[in-house]
Amino acid sequence: MPLIEVNQIRHVSASIRLDEVTASQVDQYAAFIHASADDVIDKALNYVFSKDRDFQEFLKTPQAKQVSSTLRIRKVPTTGAVKPSKKPASGAESTTTARAVKA
Repeated sequence: MPLIEVNQIRHVSASIRLDEVTASQVDQYAAFIHASADDVIDKALNYVFSKDRDFQEFLKTPQAKQVSSTLRIRKVPTTGAVKPSKKPASGAESTTTARAVKA
């Protein structure tokens, strides 16, 4: 049995707007837990989604599968493709990273 397990995680970059106070608190919380602001927002949203029983029930409905995405995600160029010289106007891009976790 391997000592570590490597999971492929697909990350999506997106621009969001926050209240000034909320943005400041995200930065403060990130400093408090020694993490990035991205990690704070990701983990906080995952926590809320997992704890909201009504939302979990909604996810089981056909309506949940029909929700259209409001985030515009930029596709990563395939291997050997030329990278675009400009950032996407939508402010969103997709990346894949590997994260090692203890088994």
